[in-house]
Amino acid sequence: MKRAKSAEPRGRRARKEAGKTTTTTTTHNKKKLQKRGNKRGGSGGKKERWGRHYEDKRNWREYNEKLVERGGMYVSIDFLESWGKEVERMNEGKVGAPYQYPESLMIFLGFVYVMFRFGYRELEGFLRKLKEYIPAVPAAPDYSQIWRRVREIGLNIQETLLSHHDEDVVISLDSSGVKVSNRGEWMREKWKVRRGWIKVHVAVDERGKQCVALEVTDEAVGDSRMFKPLVEEAVSNIKSKGGRVRQANGDGGYDTKDDFNTLDEMGVTPGIKMRKNASTRARGSPLRKKHVREYKELGYKKWRDKYRYGYRWRAEGNLSAVKRLTGECVRAVKLENMLREAKMKFLFYNAILKFDATGELPWATTISQK
Repeated sequence: MKRAKSAEPRGRRARKEAGKTTTTTTTHNKKKLQKRGNKRGGSGGKKERWGRHYEDKRNWREYNEKLVERGGMYVSIDFLESWGKEVERMNEGKVGAPYQYPESLMIFLGFVYVMFRFGYRELEGFLRKLKEYIPAVPAAPDYSQIWRRVREIGLNIQETLLSHHDEDVVISLDSSGVKVSNRGEWMREKWKVRRGWIKVHVAVDERGKQCVALEVTDEAVGDSRMFKPLVEEAVSNIKSKGGRVRQANGDGGYDTKDDFNTLDEMGVTPGIKMRKNASTRARGSPLRKKHVREYKELGYKKWRDKYRYGYRWRAEGNLSAVKRLTGECVRAVKLENMLREAKMKFLFYNAILKFDATGELPWATTISQK
């Protein structure tokens, strides 16, 4: 019985046809790259960047020294200097069992919890070991007491801000998600486990790169809904530091008449990117109508340069820096504690930026600010 001929080429014929295919594919790819390069204005080269060339004006020697000095901040125990006086003041008029540990100690432990990602039991062990090297440290509190006190620390955002004396401040608004679990991609993809996110909304100062307003919600809350609370909080916080908000920047998610009306009421200039098909009619917001018409007359690039919209990345940079330093997830289990922990991350990053500029520690100045 004769064997049926195979439809696939074999031997030298197969190798010959494979070579033809490779040559054809390579020639096709070369033509494709050449065509793409011609569109870009070069022979397959890199696309030229539009806009002005970025000039790196940072003093790297000074910046490197600031990062080195942060290491000293992480192990500073200045709270010992005011321990006795602070506990005495905290117990004035207190009903019930007296405090034994100052608020400044709990702020320091909260900082270690967030930055080094220690557990509360590890924090108790950390203090025990610290007492061996520094006898001035009193007995270490129990981990459960550390947990209760740290989750209720009275660190205020205004205490972490730099001075804005007689300064016009430009703020940028943005939001980002924080994971509620450290489960990896395998668990999510393999077992379809989804625990959702919590959402952090921030307003960031363009010059100091600090978060001047902060709100933490669940993932269902939209950006535009938190615009008014953020701007109001930013105006209040900057005013307490001697400054005033001159402009508020935001992406297209904040392009609503309500948000423009909020800025109009507060006398703040909007730097919000409008949609391409935005209507030039007022429809309840004369300020938005004015800026939409200006945006269409100038075009995006001229509008961007006039309002320095490119500096909106300060908000994105703040969100990114906090996640890189403190991690992209929270460790708390209850929603209430998750929101508190996420807030602590941003407040302590603010404190780090303030330390870089002034050398002030958040736990060393607690007693003097109360």
